[in-house]
Amino acid sequence: MTDTSQILVPIADSSEEIEAVTIIDVLRRAGAEVTVASVDGLTITASRGVRITADRLIGDCLKHDFDMIVLPGGIPGAEHLRDSAALKHILERHARGQRWIGAICAAPTVVLAHHGQLEGTKATCHPGFSDRLEPALLSTAPVVVDGRVITSQGPGTAMVFALKLVELLFGHRRAQQVAEPMVLLNEPATSRNGQTYSLNKLKNKNTAGKEHQTLESLFRLAQTPL
Repeated sequence: MTDTSQILVPIADSSEEIEAVTIIDVLRRAGAEVTVASVDGLTITASRGVRITADRLIGDCLKHDFDMIVLPGGIPGAEHLRDSAALKHILERHARGQRWIGAICAAPTVVLAHHGQLEGTKATCHPGFSDRLEPALLSTAPVVVDGRVITSQGPGTAMVFALKLVELLFGHRRAQQVAEPMVLLNEPATSRNGQTYSLNKLKNKNTAGKEHQTLESLFRLAQTPL
């Protein structure tokens, strides 16, 4: 765990925007220095037409080392990431350094497995790509951590995936601090005026008495095979 971390998030035309933006946003909320690097033009058009402007092109990152690289999915966005010679070089050097690597949706299969970085590693991916995840050890859990590899399934799991990245980089307390203001947890948090609030106050009679959704329970649920 470090106070600051250097993170690379590569993007491409047709990258999945929910995944890319959630990863970038949550890591920056946690205090990470996130570099968004495009393998296509500086401004890309994501899978649903959202335009995202990168910080730099991937070629500008060739001489830099990062604490973590996180790959969003999307098709053919993940294929563009796979086919980038510069990104392949960066990923190979990153793997030799035993640093964190994250991938979500199609990216575990299309990028990491394709480049031979998941052999013998327990991993998950979008269900539509699970039959091509070999030689990884397929898990159906929404989020999987095995060694220095973190994988997840898709847009719907992007938030808990991003929070897990924060926990791995900075520790549980930082992840909790990031999650609370986003009203993701059913437990007390502190507003800007110093007052405490809780989603429990918003529960109706049908939900009263149920277990609070803490960050621990959220992670536990996310890492349980479906």
